[in-house]
Order: sequence, then structure tokens, then C-alpha cells
Amino acid sequence: MRRLIVLLIMVVLTFGLVACGSNNGSSSAGGSAKSGGEKVKLKISTPDPDSASVTVAAKELAKIIGEKSNGEIEVSVHPNGTLYGGDPSGAVKQLGAGGLDMLVLSTSLYANFDSRFNAISIPYLFDDKKQFTEFLNSELGTQLLDSTSELDIKGLGYWTRDFRQITNSVRPITQPKDLEGVKLRVPNNPLWVEFFKGAGTVTTPMDFSEVYNALQLKTIHGQENPIGVILAAKIFEVQEYLTISNHMADGWLVGMNQAKFDGLSDEHKQIITDSVKEIQAWLTEYDAKEAETAIKTMEDAGVKVNELTSEQQQRFVELSKKAYPTFKELVNDDQFFSDILEMVGKSE
Repeated sequence: MRRLIVLLIMVVLTFGLVACGSNNGSSSAGGSAKSGGEKVKLKISTPDPDSASVTVAAKELAKIIGEKSNGEIEVSVHPNGTLYGGDPSGAVKQLGAGGLDMLVLSTSLYANFDSRFNAISIPYLFDDKKQFTEFLNSELGTQLLDSTSELDIKGLGYWTRDFRQITNSVRPITQPKDLEGVKLRVPNNPLWVEFFKGAGTVTTPMDFSEVYNALQLKTIHGQENPIGVILAAKIFEVQEYLTISNHMADGWLVGMNQAKFDGLSDEHKQIITDSVKEIQAWLTEYDAKEAETAIKTMEDAGVKVNELTSEQQQRFVELSKKAYPTFKELVNDDQFFSDILEMVGKSE
């Protein structure tokens, strides 16, 4: 009887150990699954303040990614270039090296690494925002986007920016001749200098932080920037005329460190790339509404606003074409330059 009791106890203990081992196995598997489902935390940097449209778009992107991933991907937004000390060229290098997770920067800044990006900002290359967007989403635009892989950056997509407009305190600008003798601040970039020089403009490269005072003191007569910048920097307070010239395009390139992108699951990669594409249309609509409000604000402040007609704009297109030899050198890829001109219906 005693042997039977001992035998029963051993059987019970054996089953208990097996069950315990089975439970431990389940717990371990559950732990692995949980580990695999841990939150992916990413930081996205933008160059402009919280209220700027690019930062607003980045916040919307973070929201959409969070929703699509059911909270598995958490993106925090860091404006004003705070994560890279305000040095955009340095930011691109940091992104490639893994010092930054995600970054939104102007396409023109990537021309420092691939001269073909200069093509995007050729004056009057694009007739309107629709044609510009079509280029960004085309095979040619994708070629540029994919070229960032050489910098160890995954190009996730493009967002559009508002075209640039001209303000001045001399006269309304309706034709190239109206720019003659106007002292205009431009970025220190041959694309701007060559184009405006062709109209007889006195181009004055100057740090943007100095522009407001220079306009106020009449050291310069005018400047050019997207509407949002003109409003945010209060440039309109020291200018009499705003011309909706749409003379130059620029885009936002949304990039991610390649190694961090490669380390994501296929599902998470798809969520991020799809969300970036979704924001493209969202931002275009947002900027259009903001521009309308900004123009109204400036008109209410006494600024005289005029918009170039298609006929007037064509005169500026012809002015830009005269500088094509210089622009071609800046792009530094004859075939790419010819291909983009063909796509937008412009000839050399």
C-alpha cells in the first residue's frame, strides 16, 4: 500500500513538472511575441517652428503612423532644427550616420550632395503645383529620391512647398522690366542670381535674419519667399507690394536613416511609406488654405497684391530659358536636364 502511495505521488509530481514546463514555454513564447510587438519609437526633425506648415505636416504624419500601426510606432516631432543644431547640411550627414531617425528638409539642400536636385528649383520650370507634384511622383523624381541611398538615407517621399513670391517697396511686378534696378535679396545660389540678373535686378545675397531690418532701412527694396515665410517673418510690414509670381519651386524630402528603416518589419515599413505619401496631398491642400488666409492678412495690412496672368508669366518663362545654359551646368547631368525639360514641355 505504501509503495502504491509513493508511486501515485511520483506520478502527480511528474505531471506537475510537465505542466509547469508547458506553462513556462507558453510564457516564454508570449514574452517573445510581446517583445516583437514593443513600440517602435522614432524622432522626426523639421527645420521650422511649431506653427510652420512643414512641422504641422510632420505632426499629422506622426498621428497617422500611430493610428495605422495601432500605436506600435510612436513618432515624436522636433521642430526648429533642435536635434541637429540648425545646420541643414550637417543634418543630412547625421541622418545617414544614424544620429537622426527621420528628417524633413528642403530638396534644394540635397543639391549639396547630388547636383541634379538643382533642377527642381529652376525658375519657371513648372507651370503650376499640379505639374510640380507630377514631377515629384514621376520616374525622374523617384531617381532623385532613390539617390539618397548613397548617403545611407532611405528617401520615403516628397512633400510640396508653396512656390516663391516677390515683395518689394518700389512697384507692382507684372513683367521682367519691372524688376530692373530693384535691389532684391536672394539666397546665395546661382539659380536665383542668374535668373534675376537677367531682368536687370540688383541681386543682393543676404542672410535671411538680416532681411527685415534691411527692408525697413531701405538698404534693399525687396525679397522673395513662399507666402508662409513672408507672413511668419512679418516681411509684409515693411513692404508695399506682393506679386504672386510663382517663380520658383522647392520641395520637402522626407528621409529616414537607412539602417533604422531596414530594421523595421515589412508591415511597419509599409505603414510609414504609405503615410508619407498620404501627407503629400494633405499638405498641398493645407498650404493652399493657409496662403489664402495669409494674402488676406497682408491685404488688410495695406499691401497691394497682384497675380501674374498666364501671358505675363510667359514673359518670365522666356527670361528663365535664357539662363538654361547656366542651369544646365548646375544640374551637371545633360541627360537628366533634357529629360526634365521634355517632361514639363519646355525646350532648351
